[in-house]
Amino acid sequence: MMIDTFRYRRKLLIAVAFTLAFAVPLLVTLAVTGECFANSKGAGTPNPQTHRIVFQVNSDDPTTMKHAITNSLNAIKAYREMNEAVAIEIVAYGPGVHMFRADTSPVKDLLQFLRASSPDVVLSMCGNTKLIMEKNEGHPLVLVEGTQVVPFGVVRLVTLQEAGWSYMRP
Repeated sequence: MMIDTFRYRRKLLIAVAFTLAFAVPLLVTLAVTGECFANSKGAGTPNPQTHRIVFQVNSDDPTTMKHAITNSLNAIKAYREMNEAVAIEIVAYGPGVHMFRADTSPVKDLLQFLRASSPDVVLSMCGNTKLIMEKNEGHPLVLVEGTQVVPFGVVRLVTLQEAGWSYMRP
């Protein structure tokens, strides 16, 4: 009887040691890579990903401008319905800056609606194009409310893409 108990304990000890030999390295690997345990930002809550989308507008075609706005609104609606965060930026350069000009924008009303419903959407205009237009027209450009001027629209697009933003061209 004593020999059977000894064999049982020995088999149990071997099984536990075998399990630990594989479980401990696995748990350490998961902990180090952050795949299993909560990160330092939240106590047990997952870190939600922010979907980041940049739309390029480099045409004075009203249809292209409308698509940039409606695609932005559709993305915002879809991600809100999934309770997921989204960041949107529309970057206009070249002839596309007419989108953000108060005097020539064919989509001024849509932009007002976009800003009212989603004030976090960033509207970026190429400063280089703006300077060229101001020089050619002989007066400062008046911009749609909420428009920010970046030094170069193309560089802004590249910067956002290199930071992981999804690039869309309507």
